[in-house]
Amino acid sequence: MEEKKKGIFREILPFAIIIVVVLLVKNFIMTPIQVNGDSMYSTLKNGDIMILNKIGYKLHSLKRFEIVVIKNNDTLLIKRIIGLPGETVKVEKNILYIDGEEVSQPFLDANNLTNDFETVVGEDCYFVMGDNRDISLDSRELGCFDISKIQGTTSLTIFPFDRFGGKE
Repeated sequence: MEEKKKGIFREILPFAIIIVVVLLVKNFIMTPIQVNGDSMYSTLKNGDIMILNKIGYKLHSLKRFEIVVIKNNDTLLIKRIIGLPGETVKVEKNILYIDGEEVSQPFLDANNLTNDFETVVGEDCYFVMGDNRDISLDSRELGCFDISKIQGTTSLTIFPFDRFGGKE
């Protein structure tokens, strides 16, 4: 009887290990996330499923124009980092200026207009905006987001398959 229990345990053990590893990866390293809404159009589309990298941004500093997932109360927002900690972000006549220097935004649709504004990004905070500036609820209304609100970065669309690949 003891041999039978050991045999069953040996059969179940690999499956238990796989389940534990999958749960650890999903909770601490990467997980799928779905785009909800059109605030990142045309880079991302409503319903796109992407991979959220939960650990990469902790190993390197966040960069301008990276796409991040932010927890805002109980809602997850997918936005693009525009301003880094301590920077002055200004848009005037649809041109982005960071600390007074013009910065190109090649990911924006040519018809996309951004209303004029200017703000100073706080320390340990990030100023984010959606690519579809007309409808995006972002740092212009919600303020800068503390690093603790950032859940991870995302750039890989995995579904639908015709949109599979990296997004910048």
